[in-house]
Amino acid sequence: MENFTITQLRDKLLSKEISATEAVEYYLQRIDRFDTELNSFITVCREDSVKKAKEFDNNFEKLKDRKLSGIPIAVKDVFSTKDILTTCASKILEGYIPVYNATVVERILDENAIILGKTNLDEFCHGSGTATSCFGASRNPWDVSKLPGGSSGGSSASLAADLCTTSLGTETAGSIRLPASWCGVVGLKPTYGRVSRYGVLAMGSSLDSPGPITKDVRDAAYLLEIIAGHDKNDFTSSNEKVPNYLSNLEKINLKEIKIALPKEYLELQLEEGVRKNFLKSVDVLRKLGIDIDEVSLLDPKFGIAVYTLTCRSEVSSNLARYDGTRYGRNGGNDSTVVENYNTTRGEGFGQEAKRRIMTGTFSLSAGYADEYFKKSEQVRQLIKEDLDNVLSKYDAIIGPSTPSTALSDKDAENPLFGELADVLAEGSSLAGLPGISIPNGLSNNMPTGIQFIGRHFEEQTILSLSYYLEKEIGRQILNLE
Repeated sequence: MENFTITQLRDKLLSKEISATEAVEYYLQRIDRFDTELNSFITVCREDSVKKAKEFDNNFEKLKDRKLSGIPIAVKDVFSTKDILTTCASKILEGYIPVYNATVVERILDENAIILGKTNLDEFCHGSGTATSCFGASRNPWDVSKLPGGSSGGSSASLAADLCTTSLGTETAGSIRLPASWCGVVGLKPTYGRVSRYGVLAMGSSLDSPGPITKDVRDAAYLLEIIAGHDKNDFTSSNEKVPNYLSNLEKINLKEIKIALPKEYLELQLEEGVRKNFLKSVDVLRKLGIDIDEVSLLDPKFGIAVYTLTCRSEVSSNLARYDGTRYGRNGGNDSTVVENYNTTRGEGFGQEAKRRIMTGTFSLSAGYADEYFKKSEQVRQLIKEDLDNVLSKYDAIIGPSTPSTALSDKDAENPLFGELADVLAEGSSLAGLPGISIPNGLSNNMPTGIQFIGRHFEEQTILSLSYYLEKEIGRQILNLE
């Protein structure tokens, strides 16, 4: 059952060629074999996943029609999971076990998914390499000397190494698309508000977007259909109707599609292999009959400046709740636990979290808020209007997912490492637009990615474009033995 997608494994389960117990045991064996080096999981739900698999096998007729029955899924450790340790890769949440599920988690459990475990990430999603985790950096399965990207690096690395069938991540500005590109998998960042944020430990409240990380585009469409939709617990979630993304994948006339290619994307310092594979993909799309025009956008580097201020300002506010009197080891009724936990914010937060808290607090402080945060939000609006203007004339925008293939721990020491790595995603995230990254080749034996950015709530268009391109260039598979 090596490298099965959701739909492939589901077919095997329904035909009883494979049992859910066999599937779970396959992944647990691979986790035992490979994750000591990859460090993609923080928590492995070994007993619970086997128990859930046996329940499905023993109640097959009753449970077989649920969309994720018997499917082992990895969940980024930023989602609240009832009775399962939830750390956000930070010492400040050590021992925290939520009493409720995030809406996204509840929706996959309603479809009888099996949670294999919680995956590693940058602490509180602060980073683009999964290098700031208090549990240590995750490694890229294509080359363990490299990072998997972040902050959803554990979710992407575990999937690329075939330690799960699919995974869930979150993106604030590149945190799904970047690791998907670096690990050679598919990553879909939905429109802001398309998927509920309830139960997601907040990083940037006006930016956070949960989304699927999958082995192919069909799985991304299938999983998005399950997790998307309005949630009464999240006032920013949309009432927009959720389409049948999977069944509609081929319901598009490619010869009527117009795509914008921003020249500013190609003017960035792109790795040679990234540029070469991107231009090859553009040629493939043109041969499919798609009209692709070069256009001009605001310099993507404006996105770096705006995201740096906006995100850090929201971080300083969101992390204020971790004050040492709630959550983590301080959150229970055990007085001994409380006594043994001192200087929580000083010792609990890592260096990157402290840096972002300080920067954000400064940008929101009296005398500086107008000069920094307010000005940043004004430029953010200009970026949104610029992108909306292009998308009023075109069905999608295309570009490389990230300027380079996977980088190393040394590169991650740069305080602006994440902003530079995510430069091609930040503008669309600031505007709340949907984006998807799919693998489009190798450069020096490392995956490269291409992304499509769509109009608000038009995930269907970018999914369909990705699906047709994937059919032409093939699915990227890593075989770890």
